[in-house]
Amino acid sequence: MWVGLGNLESRLLSERLDRVAIRKPIYIAGLARSGTTILLELLARHPHLATHRYRDFPPVLTPWFWNWFVDRAGAGGEAASERAHGDGIEVTSESPEAFEEVIWMTFFPQLHDPTVDAVLTADTTNGNFEKFYRDHIRKLLLLRGGQRYLSKANYNLTRLPYLRKLFPDAKFILPVRDPVWHIASLQRQHERFCGEHRRDERLQRHMSRSGHFEFGLDRRPINSGSMEVTGEVRQLWSTGREEEGWALYWKDLYGRVADLLETDEALRDATLVVDYDALCANPERVMRAVLSHCELAPAGIDLAAEAARTIRKPSYYRPAFDEEQVLMIESMTAPVRKRLETLSKPLGRK
Repeated sequence: MWVGLGNLESRLLSERLDRVAIRKPIYIAGLARSGTTILLELLARHPHLATHRYRDFPPVLTPWFWNWFVDRAGAGGEAASERAHGDGIEVTSESPEAFEEVIWMTFFPQLHDPTVDAVLTADTTNGNFEKFYRDHIRKLLLLRGGQRYLSKANYNLTRLPYLRKLFPDAKFILPVRDPVWHIASLQRQHERFCGEHRRDERLQRHMSRSGHFEFGLDRRPINSGSMEVTGEVRQLWSTGREEEGWALYWKDLYGRVADLLETDEALRDATLVVDYDALCANPERVMRAVLSHCELAPAGIDLAAEAARTIRKPSYYRPAFDEEQVLMIESMTAPVRKRLETLSKPLGRK
């Protein structure tokens, strides 16, 4: 029904959509808690970019109809509140958010089944999705008055060649974080959301409907092509070996990304690997590298200066691993991390 309504919306807007070009879309993709939200929040402030907002959910597939209704039914005067992650990021219905996963799940229903390979390649074809997705992006550009589309979608890590086939001029931003701190943050969020889901099962349903399976009682690893590895990750998690499961997951997912970037020169040129720790240590310099890579000219706001003003290394938690756990995480992830450092462009490094 929603796909049909989305297509109806596209037909009604067809003359206006025909005048909207999709040019150099920007994709932020990385394992959750790697800095994707920080980058989205900053880049979304650029007046030339358009992205999804909290207000677009739940009827993500019909953005024009839904926003027409919200604009007329909204009460206004909304106060910002901290998002469910408890990480100090305050949001309103106008804040940018990752909702395009709803579209992917609609046309590729197997993507979040851990027993099914979730990798989409340059050989992948889905005509119905591709037309709907292009029309959807054009509607967001038209709706928000943007010139370029901005996406944050963690699961796009396994779809980079397919996205580049759809949009050969796309720009990709891949944040990578110190695995010890990264895994500590992932575990903290998982425990937090498990508790919230037990208190109110509606939150779990909401996260699943919106395409977020990173944490909580419905946690599902991305199957990046190895049934054996994904099965081992699930086994480690189910037997309480959380740190080892996350370390293997990190190694597998980012290792697959490194494989792609090492073998696909065009994709490598279109991609900026962003060191999250360098971003926290020198936000202005790294943000200027991001803006340069994305070919974003200044437009009334200095986003690099904003990054320097707002970005700090998290201080509300610290890894609580013992020495053996730290050594396990570092030994398992170090080779992949080294490969990603080698693939980083000089301006994107500390």
